[in-house]
Amino acid sequence: MVSLRLVLVFVLVAFGILTGLAFWHDGVLGIFASIIHSYGSLQIYVDLVIAASLINVWIWRDAKEQGRNPWGWIIATLIVGSFSPLVYLLVRKNKL
Repeated sequence: MVSLRLVLVFVLVAFGILTGLAFWHDGVLGIFASIIHSYGSLQIYVDLVIAASLINVWIWRDAKEQGRNPWGWIIATLIVGSFSPLVYLLVRKNKL
């Protein structure tokens, strides 16, 4: 059986490659310009903001339960998106 840690590492690496390709091909402005390209693109962006907000609430509660400061993870999620929660899950003290 594949461990959750291995799946998280795979997702993190694959997402990192995709992000690198997007930055290389479209640049920072190109990535953000796609948000206003259509209502469908805007809907996906708003959905991701909602999901990131829910993840930040979970990180806040989980980090507090573990006696850790959640602010670094929350700020990192706002800056780098899904990379922060993926790394948080990898370094989290308790198993999921």
